[in-house]
Amino acid sequence: MLAYIIRRVAQSVLVLLVTGFVAFSMFSFVGDPIDNMLGQERTQADVERLRTQLGLDQPFPVQYYKFLEQAVQGNFGLSYRQGRPVSEILVERLPATLELAAVSGLLALAGGIGFGIFTAIRRRGPSASTIMTLSLIGVSLPTFLIGILLIYLFSVELGWLPSFGRGQVVDLGWWSTGFLTESGLKALILPAITLGLYQMTLIMRLVRTEMLEVLRMDYIRFARARGIREKSINFRHALKNTLVPVITITGLQLGSIIAFAIITETVFQWPGVGLLFINAIQFVDIPVMAAYLMMISVMFVGINLIVDMLYFAIDPRLRVDRTAGGH
Repeated sequence: MLAYIIRRVAQSVLVLLVTGFVAFSMFSFVGDPIDNMLGQERTQADVERLRTQLGLDQPFPVQYYKFLEQAVQGNFGLSYRQGRPVSEILVERLPATLELAAVSGLLALAGGIGFGIFTAIRRRGPSASTIMTLSLIGVSLPTFLIGILLIYLFSVELGWLPSFGRGQVVDLGWWSTGFLTESGLKALILPAITLGLYQMTLIMRLVRTEMLEVLRMDYIRFARARGIREKSINFRHALKNTLVPVITITGLQLGSIIAFAIITETVFQWPGVGLLFINAIQFVDIPVMAAYLMMISVMFVGINLIVDMLYFAIDPRLRVDRTAGGH
């Protein structure tokens, strides 16, 4: 077990280094930040002086090494646009993204697993058929289009929910939350549904497929022959074995919720790190772009690492195979 954890951690660190290198190298093609930071009255001397202050006159390997050295210490430099520490800006924006991702993840998990179990058990019923038909909307339509449709229906036509922003928030130290205000909760509904709908439909279909396969197993038939109640068979025997292969896919989907929140935040003007990244691209704010991609990479790799550990702990076949392979 320890050797497996060490190996996975080493692979995760390697992935982060490669991701950081690719992301940092791509930023050299998005434009010159000096053009946005200095006005038209600038002189060549002003350009050279600012380029030296920002370290842009140094070779790319040197810039990347300094970026990694500072990033390990939690220092991502100064924003070219705002002139403030990037870490400070991320701390201000991160609560909005994490709250949106948390609510969307809970919606995807609860709805996906619940509807997946229901459509598997009641697979011949009209309600299950209706749910499967409606789930095609979440799979087929792109996220931004779902958000626009929800805004049109619930904000423009019905006027029930706000179409943009985060609503009123309450500051709890460095953390700002909208959970404690009515406007904050209302503002969270549409973005959370938009972000979690696609993940929920994928999880639902996966759970349904896996559970139908498990219900055809011989030990399920044997349990029915022994007279065990159908409820006990479905939830104590079938569901437990269904969730083992679902864990990996679910972990990937939860990671993608954080990564793809950028689209939802843009549609709803949600003041999170995703919208911050879009604005940073427009102004060629390289420190903010690099910090955002590194932060998302750390979250994504961390979630996958946790999922791998859970998968290894839950599925005894992996432990048996690795023990046998070691001997």
